[in-house]
Amino acid sequence: MKKLIFGLFIFGLTIQAFAQVTKVEKLSEVVIVATNYKYLNEVDAKEAAIPVEVLQRKVAAFDLKNSDFYEDEYDSYFVSFYIPEGKILAAYNKDGKIIRTVEKFKNIKLPVEVVQSVTKRFPRWTINEDVYLVKYHHEEGVTKKYKLRLKNGDKIIKVKTDEEGVFL
Repeated sequence: MKKLIFGLFIFGLTIQAFAQVTKVEKLSEVVIVATNYKYLNEVDAKEAAIPVEVLQRKVAAFDLKNSDFYEDEYDSYFVSFYIPEGKILAAYNKDGKIIRTVEKFKNIKLPVEVVQSVTKRFPRWTINEDVYLVKYHHEEGVTKKYKLRLKNGDKIIKVKTDEEGVFL
């Protein structure tokens, strides 16, 4: 019986010794290129709706040089991106950097500042429809506007605001 217990004890120690051997694997190198970080920083909203943010990230991450239509001889490329809530037309230079964009989104979640500004100025009106417009230019910056359609009974009015809720 002593030999059996002693044998199991030695066997248990040897199994643990083999468990300590690890394989070393070399991982492939990952290169992160932030070509369009300026675009993302400029158009980034405090409370951007999820569809807006998703499509803007797709535009920024688009790899122009590995696309099927890329040729070295052209200076700029126009690429359209679509989702049900909106669309973005982006102009890229030959290096894949975003030069300018025109963006339009319909019926998305509005920022708190815009909603508060509208309800303060038009207390009994409801926001029936909204359109979010963004224009980005790599030298001039970004402009953001909201076109709102307000309804009160049978009356309908249209107003425009910026992202801070200031009426235009």
